[in-house]
Amino acid sequence: MPMTFKEIQELIKLINKSNLTEFKMSDGEFNLTIRTKKYSRAKSSQQIVSAPQQIVPIQAPMPQMPVQPVAPAPAATGVPTPSESMPAVSPQAEEANDQQYLEVRSPMVGTFYRSSAPDKPPFKKVGDSISAGEVVCIVEAMKLFNEIEAEVTGKIVKVMIDDASPVEYDQVLFLVDPKA
Repeated sequence: MPMTFKEIQELIKLINKSNLTEFKMSDGEFNLTIRTKKYSRAKSSQQIVSAPQQIVPIQAPMPQMPVQPVAPAPAATGVPTPSESMPAVSPQAEEANDQQYLEVRSPMVGTFYRSSAPDKPPFKKVGDSISAGEVVCIVEAMKLFNEIEAEVTGKIVKVMIDDASPVEYDQVLFLVDPKA
């Protein structure tokens, strides 16, 4: 009997935590091949998960372009600009702040949605408290809408992905302050 989607997800998590670079399994007509990022860097730029009559390419992570902050022009009205009224935060300080937070990560490749429908409010937004097991977003994969539950408890301090954007397996979706 072929594996369920949930069983395949759990298997992918286990393989990514191990030192395996490739995993193959066959059961009658059901064939499954999982290649990790370690394998992808050495062999190709894509991961492939295959089943009978179906090959699902998993895109390699998009390279992140560095963002250069641009200083705003001085206000002509005498009202202080945000940079004048708040102290500047260096990228190193911001990264140090991000490291104190817990992460809610995507358990699969797909498209990230903050709400159940375009006309509905987001499941959770910055400042909302969450608890483990609570639905925080949806990731659509192969026309299946998967509710993503938080595995941590705290307050959302940052949404890392834009709505309706593609996400990779294990990509950070939310930063959560466990102390709040």
